[in-house]
Amino acid sequence: MKPLKILFICNKSPWPAKEGGPMAMNNIIEGVIAAGNKVKVLAVDSDKYPVGPDDIPAGYRKKTGIEFVHLDLAVRPLPVFLNLFSKKSYHVQRFISKAFEEKLVEILQKEPFDIVQLETLFMAPYIGVIRKYSRAGIVLRAHNIEHLIWKRLCAKSGNVFKRYYLKHLFTTLENYEKLVLDRFDGILPITEKDAVFFKKYCRKPVKTIPFGINPEGRFLPDAGQPENALFHIGSMNWMPNEEGIRWFLNKVWPSVHAKFPNLKLYLAGRSMPRWLLQLQMDNVIVLGEVPDAGDFILSRSISVAPLFSGSGVRIKIIESMGFGRAVISTKTGAEGIEYTDGQNIMIADTAEEFVSAVSCLYKNPEEAARIGNNARQLIERKHNNRKIIQRLEAFYREIL
Repeated sequence: MKPLKILFICNKSPWPAKEGGPMAMNNIIEGVIAAGNKVKVLAVDSDKYPVGPDDIPAGYRKKTGIEFVHLDLAVRPLPVFLNLFSKKSYHVQRFISKAFEEKLVEILQKEPFDIVQLETLFMAPYIGVIRKYSRAGIVLRAHNIEHLIWKRLCAKSGNVFKRYYLKHLFTTLENYEKLVLDRFDGILPITEKDAVFFKKYCRKPVKTIPFGINPEGRFLPDAGQPENALFHIGSMNWMPNEEGIRWFLNKVWPSVHAKFPNLKLYLAGRSMPRWLLQLQMDNVIVLGEVPDAGDFILSRSISVAPLFSGSGVRIKIIESMGFGRAVISTKTGAEGIEYTDGQNIMIADTAEEFVSAVSCLYKNPEEAARIGNNARQLIERKHNNRKIIQRLEAFYREIL
């Protein structure tokens, strides 16, 4: 079968894969290359996730042809205020750039592509340019239902002014999200739950393509003995992560620490906010960004994922499960994973349930190991990247 030529348009660099979004993008990119297809990557570079061309390994540059355009994505008070009087989505408008459009046109005029895949809704403003300069099928890789993240944050906000602004943000984003879907030739949500939304508001083909791992690689069973401790890993410039950890430290940790004064909680991730870096709480160790996420996960036994907003799938949860670690998560955090509570994950939606789950796993390391082993088996069955790429290729050929 003839290899496909695929252009990936990314809202941030897929390399280095240090956050959920870049990890999801990179796994697909590496997967389709390994399957024999040709790939080109055009990515946004920003101060939020800065990556220069010289930072990319030569081998990765060669196989992806990756190029960057810098966009200023900083949140500035005046544009934020003025957007209150607009029906346009502030989130989407930040990604509209003449320089990015010019680079995209240059790439499309240089070579033909079979598929152009837009990573996240925020790259959708470039659909018109792609249609003008290419006959490729255009696919949306939907990492989340984007407006749902902000809708959930709005529902939980206790500040009336913040709630008013969040409502404006999610309403304008929701309107854009629903209107733009039919301009694509296909939609690739990351979870079956998200697929329900896209099928409701889109008449084009929708195919769930979950986040995948390579079980035969780094995720082979680990024979080491991890520290009997709690950990959380995730990018802290993603609001749901910061919101969840703040809740956990305020509502859960005091009770856990009173019951188990020797138990430690390790917090890792990029862009730690100042309040966390300056935190003074007994047995809470704030590490910030760690050199190797896998090594960090393997060195502790129990993952906590207190997420109450967001959408899509939490890639760091899948990673932790893939490494054979027991995970305690909310139902929202575990969305998109075909879990069985008490079998391959523990679900906790209240402070009391978190305390109970932590008590169970901390006092019974063999139970934590059992749930972790079951979690690994689930991820190997449902999130094998090689099988996922086969389904993705079939979808590409279907829409062509």
